[in-house]
Amino acid sequence: MAVKQDKKGRTHVDWELDGITPKMIDWWWSNMEKGFPLWHPIEHMDFYWHIRPTGDQVIGSIHVAPQVWSDGTVIKPHIRVENLTDLSEDVTELIVYEHAVVVAGISLSGENFKDNDPALAYRIHQWESIDSGVRGLSSAVPVEPEPLEKGLVWAKHGAEEIGYWQDFLAELYKLWKVVKNPRLNPFFSFKIERDGKNIKYAAL
Repeated sequence: MAVKQDKKGRTHVDWELDGITPKMIDWWWSNMEKGFPLWHPIEHMDFYWHIRPTGDQVIGSIHVAPQVWSDGTVIKPHIRVENLTDLSEDVTELIVYEHAVVVAGISLSGENFKDNDPALAYRIHQWESIDSGVRGLSSAVPVEPEPLEKGLVWAKHGAEEIGYWQDFLAELYKLWKVVKNPRLNPFFSFKIERDGKNIKYAAL
């Protein structure tokens, strides 16, 4: 995986995974509770939904993911899945692949937060099919300027998460394919539609 930072202080991780499909990653964002400890067995501490995905809808869901990073930082981030049409061009201009999820960190502690609070920072994960599996790009997008070192700490954690997908996601997805009840096994397609500079989810 390759890590780079741009002039706007954003940190990006390029990645490729063999044997993983775009649909598996689409599925993951509505079903993280089914494998969150596997996504980073060392640094993930817990997981729960504050607002759960329902059926074919994950936009607006909020999950809580306590974790400790390699620099010792302990956080309890509250993370909301965003609708692309609600985002500024500074965020959406980074999306170049066929599928993308944008999540907003709205609280690092869970104290005195509201579901519609503005983003403290964004994370963009995007991906598309290649012959061997998928290629992708994950980005940390701060709302306010922050030290570049903070982005590098996230990049280490994020790159390791992506790498762990290689170990478990295909098998987990296969196991859950037998569950047809969308309340228990929701699914939302993060495939993108484009009209010039405007992008939206094809499913919406």
